[in-house]
Amino acid sequence: MPRRIGVLCSGGDAPGMNACVRAVVRAGHAAGFEVLGVKRGYAGLLDGDAEALSSRAVGGLLRHGGTEIMTARSAQFMTEAGQRQAIQRMQELGMEGLVVLGGDGSTRGAIALKDLGAHVVVIPATIDNDMAATEMSLGVDTALNTIIDAVDKIKDTASSLQRGFVVEVMGRNCGYLALMAAIAGGAELVVLPEIPLEPDRITRELEDALSRGKPHFIVIVAEGAKPTAAEVAEIIGQAGADREYQARLTVLGHVQRGGTPSAFDRLLASRMGAHAVELLASGQHGRMVVWRQGRVASCTLEEALEAKRPDWHDLYALADVLSS
Repeated sequence: MPRRIGVLCSGGDAPGMNACVRAVVRAGHAAGFEVLGVKRGYAGLLDGDAEALSSRAVGGLLRHGGTEIMTARSAQFMTEAGQRQAIQRMQELGMEGLVVLGGDGSTRGAIALKDLGAHVVVIPATIDNDMAATEMSLGVDTALNTIIDAVDKIKDTASSLQRGFVVEVMGRNCGYLALMAAIAGGAELVVLPEIPLEPDRITRELEDALSRGKPHFIVIVAEGAKPTAAEVAEIIGQAGADREYQARLTVLGHVQRGGTPSAFDRLLASRMGAHAVELLASGQHGRMVVWRQGRVASCTLEEALEAKRPDWHDLYALADVLSS
């Protein structure tokens, strides 16, 4: 039987996952591996739900969003018994290595498998960009472009009706998407989980925008921020009530996860997927593939979870300057 490795997607889907699976399969074949696609993430691994993927099987995946091998979350896998069952399944399937696409929860699962003896490499795939060990995670660029497209459209109607619009974007407790969208989308204000914002700041910024004759007032709020997007919309509505200035709330939600991956995400997926195979082929495991200073590299899984996010006060200040 040829040497085998597996690949799975875990947690939330991200644009570029398909392109990455394609890269793992084709780079794996070039390195002499048979590559098994594990369906439904760690849940599928527990069930032994895997099949060999040929080069033709992944043909055409490059341009598709989502993940053809599907993804899932598994409460059973979070237990020690579930993790030991996963190891047993890997042995039964003849896997000598596993490539995991996912975020922090998926990385913790990979560490559990590593501690039980499995050879695992993680590729950071999460639109939140909350894995600080890498400057960019798979799917972030596409999600950001989706947000910008939506903000551009919202700005058209906001200017036409002279209203305030509050746009909630994904990111959990990480404000990367909100901050970058505010700068690239020309928002008047951004609210992040990492940088506290006093409610009266919203009122001051609104008054300043109206006094300068701005036809719109766009606020981008990360989903984990305080005040929340709904609270920001309420504050704007109350502040503008005497002049009948209204605020509308738009929650972009899961639309940010879908869609055709950008050229950047396709390239990142291809390079990360190929590098993950290189690591396994050379006997290196228990590592995460990362993007740093324009290059693909790797670090230990423990280092990946311990890495601290950058201080974004300089970019937050830039967003303030550009909104004036």
